[in-house]
Amino acid sequence: MTYKYKTKGTCSMWIDIEMTGDVIESVRFHGGCDGNLKGIASMVKGMNAQDVIGKLEGIRCGFKPTSCPDQLAKALKEIVNNQ
Repeated sequence: MTYKYKTKGTCSMWIDIEMTGDVIESVRFHGGCDGNLKGIASMVKGMNAQDVIGKLEGIRCGFKPTSCPDQLAKALKEIVNNQ
């Protein structure tokens, strides 16, 4: 299933997430730091959503209270909680 999550407080505008059950099939960030976000998307592919949430939740970007990885964790939590 494919999900679209509108990010808040980051340079990226939204995240497209494709999942099969609790496993992440693909992630695509729109906007933000292209190379870094492609790297994150590549690393989480095939991982369980709960494992990714545990690793990325709470990461901050500079003085911002959130980051693109944190927003991915928030998106995954929303997806998992609504399944």
